[in-house]
Amino acid sequence: MKSVRQWKDRIAGRLFFSITVLPFALTGLMIIVLLVRARPLLDAKPIGDLLFGETWKPDQGEFGFWPYIMGTVWVTTVAMIVAVPVCLLCSIYLSEYAGSRVRAIMKPMLDLLSGIPSVIYGVWGVIAVVPFVQNVVAPFASRFLSFIPLFNTSNNPTGYSIIAGGFVLGVMVTPVIIAVAYEVMQTVPHGLREASLSVGATKWQTIKHTVLPKALPGIVAGVVLGFSRAFGETMAVLMVVGNVPKVPGSIFDPAYPLTALIANNYGEMMSVPLYESALLGAALILLLVVVIFNVLSALALHRIVGRSIG
Repeated sequence: MKSVRQWKDRIAGRLFFSITVLPFALTGLMIIVLLVRARPLLDAKPIGDLLFGETWKPDQGEFGFWPYIMGTVWVTTVAMIVAVPVCLLCSIYLSEYAGSRVRAIMKPMLDLLSGIPSVIYGVWGVIAVVPFVQNVVAPFASRFLSFIPLFNTSNNPTGYSIIAGGFVLGVMVTPVIIAVAYEVMQTVPHGLREASLSVGATKWQTIKHTVLPKALPGIVAGVVLGFSRAFGETMAVLMVVGNVPKVPGSIFDPAYPLTALIANNYGEMMSVPLYESALLGAALILLLVVVIFNVLSALALHRIVGRSIG
């Protein structure tokens, strides 16, 4: 009887191990497939010319990814600048200040926001965010912030710009970051809060010096999840960012992220030599950036947790 139980435990352990390894195996398989399909382009062009070239003319054999990479970086950076402070403050309020009634209302609202299709966010961006940027934000920046190159509006912005895409993406990732940060803060033992308050600390001092340091790894994990979604988002971005293949110089300039490049062009012009390999190379760049960023974040989290335990 004991041997039968041991046999079942061994089978169950191997089954769960296989299920655990499966996502990593699928990710590795995706990288290998994309690398194989992009290999013709990598053999034909130096990797430096591909990554840092600024000319994209497939019919002439020119495949410079730099404008698309920078467009992705700019839009994602603006999205995280918009989202992270708001998400952190909202999660602190829900965890430490809000009553049970407010939490009961806000939690379903966050779930609703996270379930809205990205195309709906894109439509909202076109009809609301783009006109607001064109008619309000751009004139304000032109009048008061024109001395800062980042806010340069000399190109007569139409509203379809990096700031519009970043704002829409920031709203999209907000539910994910808030939900994770809130749940992590809730796991901080209440005894720590009571101990801090008992020695005379204020509510905010308790949050700042007790709750946030303990919850920091989980908060970073939530930010990483939000970054991954923002970096790989497609539909909402291509609807509001302008899709102009040039390196941006201002948040009011249009951009052309890698995701929009793939979505707009895959399936077309496949008779052009190396064109499909170039688009799959763009997909490979996206996947590698997300994987590397998540791995580095996991290592950083491991060090933070190790120090807190030690």
